[in-house]
Amino acid sequence: MSEARDTANRWPITISIMLATVMNSLDTTIANVALPHIQGSVQAGPEQIGWVLTSYIVAAAIMTPLTGWLAMRLGRKRLFLVSIAGFVVASMLCGLATSLPELVAFRLLQGVFGASLIPLSQAVLLDINPPEKHGQAMAIWGAGAILGPILGPALGGYLTEDFSWRWCFYINLPIGILAFLGVFFFIARDKLQAARRFDFLGFGMLTLFIGAFQLVLDRGPGEDWFSSREIWTETILAAVGLWVFVAHTITAEHPFFDRRLLADRNFVTASVFGFFVGILLFSTMALLPPMMQTLMGYPVLASGLASMPRGIGSFVAMFAVGQLVGRVDTRLILFTGLCLSCVALWQMMHFDLSMGETPIVVSGIVQGLGIGLLFVPLSTLAFATVPAAIRAEGSAVYTLVRNLGSSVGISVMQALLVANTQTVHASLAARIVPTDPVVRDGLPAMFNPDTLAGLLSLNGEITRQATMVAYIDDFRLMFIITIACMPMLLLMRRPRRAGAPDPAHAAVE
Repeated sequence: MSEARDTANRWPITISIMLATVMNSLDTTIANVALPHIQGSVQAGPEQIGWVLTSYIVAAAIMTPLTGWLAMRLGRKRLFLVSIAGFVVASMLCGLATSLPELVAFRLLQGVFGASLIPLSQAVLLDINPPEKHGQAMAIWGAGAILGPILGPALGGYLTEDFSWRWCFYINLPIGILAFLGVFFFIARDKLQAARRFDFLGFGMLTLFIGAFQLVLDRGPGEDWFSSREIWTETILAAVGLWVFVAHTITAEHPFFDRRLLADRNFVTASVFGFFVGILLFSTMALLPPMMQTLMGYPVLASGLASMPRGIGSFVAMFAVGQLVGRVDTRLILFTGLCLSCVALWQMMHFDLSMGETPIVVSGIVQGLGIGLLFVPLSTLAFATVPAAIRAEGSAVYTLVRNLGSSVGISVMQALLVANTQTVHASLAARIVPTDPVVRDGLPAMFNPDTLAGLLSLNGEITRQATMVAYIDDFRLMFIITIACMPMLLLMRRPRRAGAPDPAHAAVE
């Protein structure tokens, strides 16, 4: 009865859950362009302010695997409502935060409550649509999931410049209220299922691994990596957590994840693929706004607007891919998306400090097209052969892996940026000898080495050039990662119609 009601209310439900999806995904990047303002407001150092981004992603990654179990214990509708309400309250607290510890704590709270929104929305869309429309459903879901990261910098720039960085969090209140009301009135209350025994050991070890691993990535640059006892301790804890979790999952009678997911080759391959898509999408979004603001003098709003064309490319691609999925080999669509991503990153590898905004806009459109061609077919392929009974759990695992990719990507790229900036700075400074007549004659008057102001200006310019080289090195690494992903397409199978997901709507949840 509830399934028939949900199917009849397909469009109101779709709008409601997509509002929740957009609200959740928006918070992964909306604070990017506001980081310099937040840093000054809460008096944080440059190596600490990144926690505002990663704390949210890590909390979501840790809590995402609980989605399936919580949905069975609380019911899908009740979990949706609790998650939306908690997320809205945490957003309000982030806007009221007065110190970095407070802001990081409330961002963690956001991640805890927001973790279930993405996998639940994905599972609900699959359940209220027949199998032949799963491609279109995933196109709608993908548009919402990717809309936030793409529009986040532009919206964050506008709110920060015209109001305050706090409005980057307050904006969630009206969106969350509308989503809450839609879910409350249109989704039928589902029957509670007998949840299997909760695997506390598996969850604990997974949490230990994710938390310790993220601390290694975030704290490593400031602690000189493995010269620090703290980094060694966190690395050992991460390794132990991963080892025990894997061994326990393989051998336990009731593991934290259903082992049937590991037997599905498409799901496993698509999840690994999704890890790298998370790196490509979110790392780029974390790198570009600071690059434009600190190196090229863009105002906060202008840097956000320059990122918007990426959204145009993604929407064009997602509109097309919704029609192509099921008619064209999904692997061919993914290959095309990877090729476009390579083209965009190749363009970024040729950025320079004297360029205008055209290269940023063009590369953004091309990358948006590529990401749009990756996001939707990958989700469709991942769940094409997953039984409906474990679809929500599969969605949680898939989201967890992609979130890990996002978190790892941001941390690694930021760490490499800092390290490469220092290395290139030292190399450039060693070649600029003020006593060399050739160097002295070639320096502009503002870089006069005989004055303190001139020396400081010269050092600032060397740092600026070194930082640009470090950004290009990051783009080059992402280019290599994209090429390395291409052979994984050979591991994916094009599912036969007979292997389509079970149309039963009682999935999980």
